[in-house]
Amino acid sequence: MQAKKQIGMVAVGAVLTGLALVWVGTPHVQKKEELKIGVSLYAEQDTFIDSMVAAMQEQAAAYENETGCMVTLNISRANGSQRIQQEQIEQYLSLGYDAVCVNLVDRTDASGVVDLTQRKQVPLVFFNREPVREDILRGDQVYYVGTDARETARKQGEAVLQCYANAKEQMDKNGDGILQYVMLEGEMGHQDTILRSEYVLQTIEQEGVELQKLDTETADWIRSRADAVMEQWITQMGNEIELVLCNNDDMALGAADALQRADMQVAIFGIDGTPNGLDALQKKKLWATVDCNAKAQGEAIFDIACALGTGAELPEKWILEETRYVRVPVQIRTPKE
Repeated sequence: MQAKKQIGMVAVGAVLTGLALVWVGTPHVQKKEELKIGVSLYAEQDTFIDSMVAAMQEQAAAYENETGCMVTLNISRANGSQRIQQEQIEQYLSLGYDAVCVNLVDRTDASGVVDLTQRKQVPLVFFNREPVREDILRGDQVYYVGTDARETARKQGEAVLQCYANAKEQMDKNGDGILQYVMLEGEMGHQDTILRSEYVLQTIEQEGVELQKLDTETADWIRSRADAVMEQWITQMGNEIELVLCNNDDMALGAADALQRADMQVAIFGIDGTPNGLDALQKKKLWATVDCNAKAQGEAIFDIACALGTGAELPEKWILEETRYVRVPVQIRTPKE
């Protein structure tokens, strides 16, 4: 399997020694000498997902330090292949892992993953790419961690409205009372792409601000693709563009790169609150972003997988919706003056 790329089994204590972290996860965990959790990621690289994984590793190190139980996090990347992801999960199960966490390649094809883990009676935590509800309910120990995509979009819309109220002339450059916008969308078919694209527009228009769509294009969450699309739009439309709505921060940064080269000032709005996105925010390259709290999401994923993998009660700090869902709150972030 040449196409498979896998970061081998790593005991986090050996890698992340010396971290002075306080464990705030599940109490009364059954005594275990080792906890093994397999994590399969959908792609080679995703800035936001990588931040979540880093938070999982920190939480694992804290748990190990507190309990003395060695934690192994095996991080694999499926490189966009559902087949490879299936093979990775099968390997975790064959090696007797205590829990499996999956960032799905194809959210519509979750049933096979659920059936695999349930046959082995291994707990499963989906994250970021949400399966349909029917798949979550296929097994007794199947959970999902993420944000409410509608809420992130509404927050982005609210950020646009706040900026428009404070800097109307700067945003509405031609003074026609209409915001001419372009939108950079994430992966086609991804629930966050669909909901973020729909609800941001709905939120803005419900408050009486008129929008005019100039164009929308998919850039698959990737900065370099967004840069290329934005460069083409600049060539085609130039100063007609007043607003750039982006489904994530990496695409917002790509748009900012292209606009900077063209020496154009346009209002750009992102979603995620990645480290690079927040840095660009303070440098006034982005007007606002919605912080989806990758750290809290990563901590929740580990805490729930840990509790399930040790037979402990689920941690009370993570409020479950409909008994199976953890929705981490989001917030608007704007530049600090």
